[in-house]
Amino acid sequence: MNLRDIQYIIAVAETRHFGKAAERCYVSQPTLSGQIRKLEEELGVAIFERTSRSVAITPVGEQILAIGRQITEQVDAIQQLARAQQDPLAGPLRLGAIPTLSPYLMPLILMPLKRRHPQMKLVLSEELTESLLQRLHHHEIDAALLATPVENPQLDEIPLFDEPFWVAFPRKHDFYTREKIRLRDLQQEELLLLSEGHCLAQQALDVCHLKERQVQGQMADLRAASLETLIQLVRSGFGITLIPALAMRGSWATGGGVVAQPLEVAGASRRISLVYRQSFPRAQALQALAQVIIDNLPNTVNPVGGSGS
Repeated sequence: MNLRDIQYIIAVAETRHFGKAAERCYVSQPTLSGQIRKLEEELGVAIFERTSRSVAITPVGEQILAIGRQITEQVDAIQQLARAQQDPLAGPLRLGAIPTLSPYLMPLILMPLKRRHPQMKLVLSEELTESLLQRLHHHEIDAALLATPVENPQLDEIPLFDEPFWVAFPRKHDFYTREKIRLRDLQQEELLLLSEGHCLAQQALDVCHLKERQVQGQMADLRAASLETLIQLVRSGFGITLIPALAMRGSWATGGGVVAQPLEVAGASRRISLVYRQSFPRAQALQALAQVIIDNLPNTVNPVGGSGS
């Protein structure tokens, strides 16, 4: 057994799918499946229970998984400590980001980061908040760009910027002729939201002072898996939605059919922060990344601090 075998086990346990696990580990599915089979034969136990439709971890597999996670966390800690002693900015920095932020922020910072800190190699992943927090806890990523407060004594954060919400609506909508859009204007509209798991969905409800999703009406059961899909639904006339300011840089903004205007509601924004484990030894690398982000923000968002570097 080696470290790669343990990483395969962790990936399958978390994804419950050999194909997705193989993608995460950057190997082919036959390679990953074959190696786990070989490991099970070597240990003389079944780590996973396989059917034609699902993968489940066995009780002994759960015990192996727990020990395996401890091993990978310790190996990661050793590697990060060694990098910090050499050059804290050098080497890979594994960064996660939520899907409603990553496509719009990353194009703004990747080239400036490369110019300012060429020795830093950013390894990006894009997942929902809960998944990123789990990966952060298991040392699978070093930091995450999140839009929700984190209440965990083992985590810390660097506040980056406040991102206002804009109202997106079809060009033929009544909002098109209004100079300002206020809260009372939204409460009579079909508000389209992202599917469960996206923090943006709950944030939109909070901004509109709604306790829960609408349960009646034409769009009550309509859920979008991505922000781009949500915009296409708006373009087709199914309703309106709230979008974060950086998404104004998306490809949809030049396609016509959808108009976006600022929302005149107090507190109608979300706070973007860089979240990381307090034990992470390369704090200087995170501070450097935070500063590059802050220095390259457009004027549609509001920086809330600097890294002090």
